[in-house]
Amino acid sequence: MSTQKSVLLIFTGGTISMAEDPQTGALKPLEFNRVREFIPELKLLDIHIESIAFTPLIDSSDVQPHHWIKIAETIEKEYEKHDGFVILHGTDTMAYSASALSFMLENLSKPVIFTGAQLPIGMLRTDAKENLLTSIEIAANSDENGVATVHEVCIYFEDSLFRGNRTTKKNAELFNAFASYNYPALVKVGVHFNFSSAHIHQNSKHTPLNVHKQLDSNIAILKLFPGITPQIVQAILHSEGLRAVVLESYGAGNASRQEWFFDALAEAVNRDIIIVNITQCNVGSVQMGRYETSLNLQKAGVISGFDLTTEAAVTKLMFLLGENFSTDIIKIKMQQPLIGEMTCDI
Repeated sequence: MSTQKSVLLIFTGGTISMAEDPQTGALKPLEFNRVREFIPELKLLDIHIESIAFTPLIDSSDVQPHHWIKIAETIEKEYEKHDGFVILHGTDTMAYSASALSFMLENLSKPVIFTGAQLPIGMLRTDAKENLLTSIEIAANSDENGVATVHEVCIYFEDSLFRGNRTTKKNAELFNAFASYNYPALVKVGVHFNFSSAHIHQNSKHTPLNVHKQLDSNIAILKLFPGITPQIVQAILHSEGLRAVVLESYGAGNASRQEWFFDALAEAVNRDIIIVNITQCNVGSVQMGRYETSLNLQKAGVISGFDLTTEAAVTKLMFLLGENFSTDIIKIKMQQPLIGEMTCDI
């Protein structure tokens, strides 16, 4: 019986899939067979590699929830055939996609790794080769019993594997495009793979994969800034169909104490709008009630999102709303980690 590992590449698009047209110089998508031509090292891996490509390939700026459902359905269909999955994806919305899939793929016991590139695969200095080759190797990695080392949705870029729902894009130019500010890297890659076993989620019960395919995107992001007007806040809070708001507040969860702002939030909460407070800071957590400027939010019925990233807060709400939980249950679950997306004991 063959012990060769099998990895499925899900080719969605993005910079990693682009190459220059030799005649026009313009970037255009490549067929996957051409990608193999640009990375002949794939043949040297002792890993069986198969691929599925979106048709047409999509720029990550065009990614929508129905694309996440398509990725999830692909993994569900191919789950028993492969030891791991690598998703080639554009960088702009990669953290949203990875966060969404982390909630959608319940009881995951195999690695699902998103990766991409800052430079197209056809360019001489591209980072696509290292990102793709290393992602495949991690996706195929297992212990001495053949059990996958990683049991979660991740993002791999440059030399680090991060938990997907803890990650955000931090740089549009450097190769280390992503960061996980509030959670350590799961793997640091150098000469060796340095796995941080204490931080990698494990599906120790090996319960069957359960794929959730219902998402509700009736969500808004309200980012506070000095001078924000009542008209703007009211326009957002009274958007047609609105069910939840991610409130990006200051510092440890603070906001203006102006009476009109409190009234607007309280009125929205009374209409069953769920408002989740996260910080605009990259590092740190919301600590409701620590300062007087966050007490008003508590009184208005706003709940804490602790150290959720914006990407995780948005996609977690989409997932929970899609599950048709009651407002009270969603509020409880938004303040509890479902799949390691937040730390509540800060």
